[in-house]
Amino acid sequence: QVQLVESGGGVVQAGGSLRLSCAASGSIFRIYTMRWFRQAPGKQRELVATLTDGGNTNYADSVKGRFSISRDNAKNTAYLQMNSLKPEDTAVYYCNFIYQRLGAVWGQGTQVTVSS
Repeated sequence: QVQLVESGGGVVQAGGSLRLSCAASGSIFRIYTMRWFRQAPGKQRELVATLTDGGNTNYADSVKGRFSISRDNAKNTAYLQMNSLKPEDTAVYYCNFIYQRLGAVWGQGTQVTVSS
């Protein structure tokens, strides 16, 4: 089985930082792309950051300059470093990996709450 386990969410004051982790296990297939999404209550799911196996990154305009996606291939883990957090960043954050053969696999989500 393929499983993505997220951690690192919590409550932080505006202007603070958090680092989310997404650890993958249970598959020998290659991960082509690592992505972070978020979804706030009453809003559509938003693609926040993308990292391809070639090292290309993309970010939503709302987080450019504040968030950074990275990975540790030895640990099969993706990270989302979130700096200068704003209340508008409050959401459930989901990792999503696109695997060879398997397609997309989702993490369970982790809550990020930014207080004003």
